[in-house]
Amino acid sequence: MPQMSQFLSALIASGTILIIILATDIGRRRITTMRMVRSVIAVAVVIAIFVESFPTKGNDISLQLVGVGTGVICGLIAGVLLPAYKDATSGELYTIGGIGYALVWIVLSGGRVLFAYGAEHWFTMDLVKFSIDYKISGQDTYANAFVFMSLAMVLTRTAVLLAKMRKLKGQNTGAGQLPQQTATGASV
Repeated sequence: MPQMSQFLSALIASGTILIIILATDIGRRRITTMRMVRSVIAVAVVIAIFVESFPTKGNDISLQLVGVGTGVICGLIAGVLLPAYKDATSGELYTIGGIGYALVWIVLSGGRVLFAYGAEHWFTMDLVKFSIDYKISGQDTYANAFVFMSLAMVLTRTAVLLAKMRKLKGQNTGAGQLPQQTATGASV
């Protein structure tokens, strides 16, 4: 069976993660362990399918770490854009994912797909030259950087949700009180 193109791989991987995240987080959603675990499992499956090797020559590790760092930063941004609150009547914890949150995920997923398409059609020779100049061994390194970015983003978003959940569980909201937003995005 022929190997899948970098563009098609990016499209499938990014689309899968995007659909799961948006389906899980957009709108008013109760915070549950399964909700958080589902996203992490989805990214782990994507890694198992799409990470074929782990290049370590030249600056390969550095580029892959840049992907991880970018994912952490974007995950923090996404976490801030996903406010959490404790329902005053039921005591259940909820998040409200809006357009800003969705846009972060859509822009990053679209960027990964656009880069993969560009690498095959628009700037192939420039990318080859860049890879030679900066000692990056090939397309697997770029693909891994993007997949690791997705994983880091999902894990960071999950860590932010866990922190918000822990903070909210520790608070006592009186019955009948409407939750008020704080600067951190968690309601008190």
